[in-house]
Amino acid sequence: MGDKYLSLSELNLEGQFLGFAGIKSGKAKYLQLAIPSGNLHIKLPKELRSSLQCSLVPGEQIRVCGVSKVNTHTGEIKIKAHQITPIDTCPNQDLSPQPQAKIMVCQKSGCVKRGGKGLLSELEKTLCDRGLRDKVKIEHTGCQKRCSSAPNCVLLLGKKQYKKLHPEAIASLLENHLT
Repeated sequence: MGDKYLSLSELNLEGQFLGFAGIKSGKAKYLQLAIPSGNLHIKLPKELRSSLQCSLVPGEQIRVCGVSKVNTHTGEIKIKAHQITPIDTCPNQDLSPQPQAKIMVCQKSGCVKRGGKGLLSELEKTLCDRGLRDKVKIEHTGCQKRCSSAPNCVLLLGKKQYKKLHPEAIASLLENHLT
């Protein structure tokens, strides 16, 4: 991580895997981990990137072994993983609720110019009107590589993805899925 970073310590973190970030060339550079004190972005080593994308499922409990480093100029802390393993949970444990449905809306300039802001506001209004706003996570994303069909929005329900949907259709799918 360069000379401007000082090694702080080795660490072991346990938390809920939220998803990947920094995806380029089909490989994720970071993973997002929810721990009691907040969410973390953890850098993945190159040799683990493709295998983890196939094996980790959002909502899964994982253990991350790695190292934390601090930028001596800004005080920013970065975490880099060395090993990531799923944690087997006991069925009698008090499990956290199932991950919410997620809607990913592209907020890059091409989609925004073609109605992305309007889509986002209409989507939020429709979900609020039907009482679904607190049951779904709306995530603002970068380019989804489908610029020709802008504005782009993807609904994730479990392992299923729905694309090119009107906000009313999204609300109907959510009502069916969540009831």
